[in-house]
Amino acid sequence: MSLEYPDNLRYVDTHEYVGLAADVATIGVSAFAVDQLGDIVFVELPEVGDTLVKGSAFGSIESVKAVEDLKAPISGKVIDRNDKAIDAPEIISTDPYTAGWLLKIQVADTSELDGTFSATEYRVKVEGA
Repeated sequence: MSLEYPDNLRYVDTHEYVGLAADVATIGVSAFAVDQLGDIVFVELPEVGDTLVKGSAFGSIESVKAVEDLKAPISGKVIDRNDKAIDAPEIISTDPYTAGWLLKIQVADTSELDGTFSATEYRVKVEGA
């Protein structure tokens, strides 16, 4: 099965993605993570105003199979969160990149994205293709 990884996003080992527009990053989980988790039934996200530190847990995502920590792919201050994903976590499963985003953060240092994966690199890493 071929999963979608939009080219305009960057990806990390823990399967979160980052979409950067100026100094605002949109964070979510990749289609690969969704595929591995199965049906997502619950998501816990930080509050607007909270600060994320790259590599640290900022919430959790729960499926019928597992509960996983969400790890910050970049540091910054939460300026928006997707309450629709909290209320109806299945949108993360059906549309992880558009309707199923998780957070928008004001980025502290965009150079933290150095070392993240392009869509092609991420596909090779997770699918071996």
